[in-house]
Amino acid sequence: MSIGYINGKFVSLDEQVIPIDERGHQFGDGVYEVIRFYNGKGFMLDEHLDRLEKSAQAIKLNLSDGISPIRELIFEGVKKAKLADCYVYLQITRGIAARNHLFPSVPVSVSMTVKPASSLKKELVEEGAPVIIHPDERWANCYIKSLNLLPNILAKQTASEKGCYEAVLVKDGHVTEGTSSNIFIVKGNTVVTTPLTKQILPGITRMAVKQVCEAEDITFQESHFSEAELLKADEVFLTSTTSEVLPVTKVDGVPICGGKPGKLTQHILTSFKKRTG
Repeated sequence: MSIGYINGKFVSLDEQVIPIDERGHQFGDGVYEVIRFYNGKGFMLDEHLDRLEKSAQAIKLNLSDGISPIRELIFEGVKKAKLADCYVYLQITRGIAARNHLFPSVPVSVSMTVKPASSLKKELVEEGAPVIIHPDERWANCYIKSLNLLPNILAKQTASEKGCYEAVLVKDGHVTEGTSSNIFIVKGNTVVTTPLTKQILPGITRMAVKQVCEAEDITFQESHFSEAELLKADEVFLTSTTSEVLPVTKVDGVPICGGKPGKLTQHILTSFKKRTG
């Protein structure tokens, strides 16, 4: 079953629990993580929690008790939900206090949901996803997994209205990432993705793909590439916790790899799946 949690109490998902003066609600003043459990095991859980801790540090959000209680909370929630395959959404904000831009001296606010995992539609994985190209209008610190996602939402909605799965963002002449994914191109036998800078999120599935490539002697290159290079790529794919490794077969209506998932992308997906078992 799905279950929720907020500040020491497990609740049903339809229970009203967020106070008006919660800073996540008022300011988007917080950070979050989405963690996938496969067969009762949190996939790359340590890496997710490390990123959460770094995001908190980046916005000066003090986790006075460290990350260990968060880990314990996640396992308690999964156990209570009785779900072996699930998504854990974890959110930490600067707390509950009268609305004021300055940091309050209050405890952080922790909320969480545990919900059954859902797979992408079979035809999307087998046929590949269409995407659009969209200007990257986000702030300068996208490496922080913060609650401030309005530009991402607007771009994703535009993609959806055009019948596409994702919007691929472009800034200063080069591709950064998707609204909720990292993006890769394949040139020959080389996998290329945007380097880790403040302009992109250090994706956990991105990290897993890098590990797959290194383990299987597939050349993995971190370098900037342009919109033109994206359109001319041999293959394109996206990665995220919820999309896993997803082939892209159309960019702005232009077919990639003849409009079919590429062989190297499919190989990487197969290898990734083995790691989640």
